[in-house]
Amino acid sequence: MKIGRRNFLYGGLALAGAGVFGVRWSDHHARAAASAATVAAGEGGFTVWLKIAADDVVTVYSPHIDFGQGSHTGLAQMAADELDADWAHMRVEQAPAIPGFATVELAQGFLPQVMGDGARHLPKALVAMLARNFPMQLTGGSTALRFTGQMAMRAAGAAARAALVEEAAERLGVPAGELTTAASRVTHARSGRSLRYGELAEKAAARSLPENPPLKTAKDFKLIGQSVPRMDIPAKVDGSAQYGMDIHLPGMKVATIMMAPVRGGKLTGVDDKPAMAVKGVEKVVRLDDAVAVVASGYWPALKGLRALSPQFSDGGHGTLSSAAIATAQDQLRAAGKPDKKHGSGDVAAALAGGRKLEAVYRAPFVHHAMMEPFAATAHFKDGKLELWIGLQDPLATRTMAAKAAGIGFDDVTLHTLIMGGGFGRRFPDKCQIIGQVVALAKAVDGPVKLIWSREEELRHGTYRPQVSGGMAAALDGAGKLAAWRMDYVQSEDSEAETRFPYQVPATARQHFQYQSNQDDGPLRSVNSNHIGFFNECFMDEMAHTAGQDPYKFRRAHLPEGSRHAKVLDAVAEKAGWGSPLPAGHGRGIALVESFGTIVAEVVEASVGADGAPVVHKVTVAVDCGTTVNPRNAEAQIQGAVVMALSMALGEEITLDKGAVVQSNFSDYPLLKLAGAPATIAVHFLDSGAEMGGIGEPGVPPTAPALANALFAATGKRIRQLPIRDQASLRS
Repeated sequence: MKIGRRNFLYGGLALAGAGVFGVRWSDHHARAAASAATVAAGEGGFTVWLKIAADDVVTVYSPHIDFGQGSHTGLAQMAADELDADWAHMRVEQAPAIPGFATVELAQGFLPQVMGDGARHLPKALVAMLARNFPMQLTGGSTALRFTGQMAMRAAGAAARAALVEEAAERLGVPAGELTTAASRVTHARSGRSLRYGELAEKAAARSLPENPPLKTAKDFKLIGQSVPRMDIPAKVDGSAQYGMDIHLPGMKVATIMMAPVRGGKLTGVDDKPAMAVKGVEKVVRLDDAVAVVASGYWPALKGLRALSPQFSDGGHGTLSSAAIATAQDQLRAAGKPDKKHGSGDVAAALAGGRKLEAVYRAPFVHHAMMEPFAATAHFKDGKLELWIGLQDPLATRTMAAKAAGIGFDDVTLHTLIMGGGFGRRFPDKCQIIGQVVALAKAVDGPVKLIWSREEELRHGTYRPQVSGGMAAALDGAGKLAAWRMDYVQSEDSEAETRFPYQVPATARQHFQYQSNQDDGPLRSVNSNHIGFFNECFMDEMAHTAGQDPYKFRRAHLPEGSRHAKVLDAVAEKAGWGSPLPAGHGRGIALVESFGTIVAEVVEASVGADGAPVVHKVTVAVDCGTTVNPRNAEAQIQGAVVMALSMALGEEITLDKGAVVQSNFSDYPLLKLAGAPATIAVHFLDSGAEMGGIGEPGVPPTAPALANALFAATGKRIRQLPIRDQASLRS
């Protein structure tokens, strides 16, 4: 996930001029508006994040959207554990897209990356105002549980519990210290009397809540750490869950769209008569860089669109190709003028004085490949806009829709839907569909649903960037790393999120800025996705250059007793590192830290009779601090491994004459069940460290562990993804 950290900071400094009174008033006003939107008479609202009804039902409001990651259940677990609530009475609802539900805690978590540790001491009311004005209601970056869960939901549960105890003490006429809580009841053991949360909630919520209530320690957890069933699954099974595709409104029209094949191109002309001749087609709408057809349903709209022969310019990018991008990146590195430098020590001297190895690694554009292509419904009437869509930041979506419609924020009503995939593709600033559906709504009388075809969604993605990395390292006389240098070329510097964990006397990480005509976007694990491949494959090369075991070589460069060393040891032990393998099989190992979580993986692989890789088993060790829902966390890691294998083995977006070559899953192959490993064994280390993310960190070690396993099996190095495009590993 990418956040405009610099813009967030600068905007925040400007807002800080409002002064202490303005900041506090803004915070109070936003929270009051949020509670008014969700708390009914007879209910008790505790902060904006949870409420308790008279029937004891506790509702948690999640600012994070569900697209399969299971965070709604985890957030409810964290709130319920601190509240001592009866799990049977817990519910989760999507928070409305209003400023009071901004992801303030996410901003608190990320600000130290911008401003340093001093940002941790900023008043929460100020951070809240920054998040609301940015605006920020993000789902991404593996932040839901580690930031919102830890800082908001647990605190809300603990504060509510304290208020309920105070209210019960007053009603029962006993000291609060004599009361205990469990299963949504406050009990006075000495007298045998108790009160339900539901009968205390409304009055308890009117009390002054503690701002920093004490939280439980791990030994007192009852729900955190338990594999409770996920709350979102039943609705997805019975079909009651609503995605963008599921919206049906009276009088609704359906549209589909064709954009300029070359990104940056414009629509220069189109004859709409062939489309208008198709039964059911009602209108052809011309946009700046696209043409859309509006009809009574999707199929007539698609048939009408396919009947058109629109003309587009190429925006000056008509000669661009994937090969040309690779050449340009090589030239940038050769010029030796990086935009950003990180590291320490005299790398040049260490490289010159040691046993040196150099290599170039490459990773292609990769598509997000959401199972649900974009679908959004909009209705513009009397200067008001109503919008039904699932994107990864509802507040920003509402803001952008208002701007596109030329109306105020308060004139937009947003219905936030769950998403059929995302991984970064559904951040509003990466979604052309917002402006498109608003334009169609203003051109059509009544509601209109815009659906992107699979072909359109694949050809106009916001891809993981095409990246190259020039690697160089040297060994000293004892066979240890003396120097490490990575010169990588891509659109942004990755230093803030990708940590090099090994102890090396001299290191240099140099970023060379390059931007193609593609709108690069964050993809699951963002820059750690490909930087992990570069580092861990080259680490394997250096181990073999030193004549050492890859696991032991890595281990020798990690601090004794460190979390990284323990994770590496755990995965080696669980995978049976060093034990005999069937003929033709190889094991590869990799270690990457991302999003505050350390993951090591061992892949066992071989090469089939057709020369294609076969992955037999993946063993994973994970240290994310604390695991809230182990079964869901395991599923997240397993899903990340499968997705990473798919990208490593076959996924690639290529450009020719400025346009994307691939058009559907027929020429953009995703990993099928038959190609997935029979076993993905996940092992968690509960270190008690600060909580890390879980949705993304399973991705980065997979590709290098696979490439290293194939080297162990065949003796052939893989330095470029995807693997399918390389010569048969058996040749």
